[in-house]
Amino acid sequence: VSRMDHCPWMNNCVGVGNMKHFILFLVYTWSCSVFSLLLLGWNYFMCSDEECAFNVFLTQLVRLVTILSLGALLFTSSMIMNVTFGLMTGIGTIDRLKKKANDTIADAVEEPIPLKDVFGIGAYWTFLFPIDPVFDNYDQVMGYSTPQRLLREEMKGDPMKMNSPSGISKDPDMLNI
Repeated sequence: VSRMDHCPWMNNCVGVGNMKHFILFLVYTWSCSVFSLLLLGWNYFMCSDEECAFNVFLTQLVRLVTILSLGALLFTSSMIMNVTFGLMTGIGTIDRLKKKANDTIADAVEEPIPLKDVFGIGAYWTFLFPIDPVFDNYDQVMGYSTPQRLLREEMKGDPMKMNSPSGISKDPDMLNI
């Protein structure tokens, strides 16, 4: 997996292909946590009528949701900072931990990862939508090319002169030989 990292929360690899979706997941979760805390705080501090008296069950439920929201906010904040640090330094979490254990973190030569290599070259307003990014140079961003992709790219140029995957030419002049 190119630029592989690992998220213990999702128990999944995060790499070049799904980094945008992972960042959006963190931002969406962080936003929902902030919204729930604001909503709970608004109801708690702005409720001064007698009609706002909460029963014991509702009070305990609000406390539980507040603790869960606060925990989610703190955890996602730390994950967002971790991902941001990884993008700014160009070193993923796993690589950073390995370099720290080997005491080679000072020898790191990685460059920061441009946002266009995470969110693609689309308009800025598309950054917040969970759609796959379109990269300017797919092979460079991914770090590799597949034979199928190379063949498709070559076929775009001149489909009549390219060999098919089976090795048979599609050029009509070559078929008559």
